[in-house]
Amino acid sequence: MIEIALSNIQLVSVHHVGNPNNQEDLLISEAPLEHLDDKLHPLLRTYFLSNFTTPEFYKFTFSNEDFTLNPIYKFVTDIFNDKESFHENSINLAKHLYDNTQHPNIKRGDLYIAYINNIAVDGVASEAVGIFKSENKEPFLKLKTYANQFDLAADEGINIKKLDKGCLIFNLEAENGYKLLLVDNAKTDAQFWKDDFLNVTPVADEFHHTQNFMNLTQKYAAEQIKHDFNVSKAEQIDLLNRSVDFFKSKEQFSQAEFETEVLGTPDRIESFRNFGKDFMDNNELNPADNFQISVQAVKQQARIFKSILKLDKNFHVYIHGSSELIEKGFDETIGKHYYKLYFDNES
Repeated sequence: MIEIALSNIQLVSVHHVGNPNNQEDLLISEAPLEHLDDKLHPLLRTYFLSNFTTPEFYKFTFSNEDFTLNPIYKFVTDIFNDKESFHENSINLAKHLYDNTQHPNIKRGDLYIAYINNIAVDGVASEAVGIFKSENKEPFLKLKTYANQFDLAADEGINIKKLDKGCLIFNLEAENGYKLLLVDNAKTDAQFWKDDFLNVTPVADEFHHTQNFMNLTQKYAAEQIKHDFNVSKAEQIDLLNRSVDFFKSKEQFSQAEFETEVLGTPDRIESFRNFGKDFMDNNELNPADNFQISVQAVKQQARIFKSILKLDKNFHVYIHGSSELIEKGFDETIGKHYYKLYFDNES
């Protein structure tokens, strides 16, 4: 992951990017910000860099698979090659964002372009270009004092711990489209930041392989296994639990080992492989049979593996163990389904 403690923000340019569909303008600044003093610098570092907490790396791409034709790739390369071109290319980035703001739901905002050095990426020191868009401001109270008088006023500003949209492009692996990280907390403009503006694709590393396979397993347990084998909800949850346990207990992933330990029977393995092929093709993912398991990806993906059995509005049963200790039946006398739970001790 990245280490920001020794990083230094050398240059920052700010522009305001409106939405042309809403008759909003693009406002360009004349020069980079001045006076990044000792008080401002740590605040900017927190705002710009502290939200990149997941080692989910991307790289630039383009429709014909030639990333050198990606405009942002060109602007960033120019900055890395000649720091004197920083502000000029920050304007190019702002214009490119404005041109790609095509949906009326995309909010206007302040665009910060930063040149940062001495960020450690997996232990390697690198310089970086940061692109950050602030779309939301929060109200706050400001208390001023004049001698023995106090004045309370309302104002609004940026929460430095909440970055709306961001991209860190490291001067690493330029020949492969650079190495970069993303933040996008928008809920209304879908994949605009990643796809329309930046045009990036995930790096096929251990994080994405782990993430993709866990997504596949979650979808299979939620959608396909019940269709193919008419299993109960408790058995679906049991499959999810065994999948998570597998990823948490292994360092290296082997699909053959996963299929044997988690799926077990040949018919379920065949069903899973068929579903997996369609899943990978439909999502344009590159499958991998063996890879190093990413601990960070396991922690992140495990959150979507729900182990709660919801029974009408009366009961929620948290299942953490084997489904062999749960028995499902139907009581014809009262006309209702039931679950019978077996256990040794009550706590």
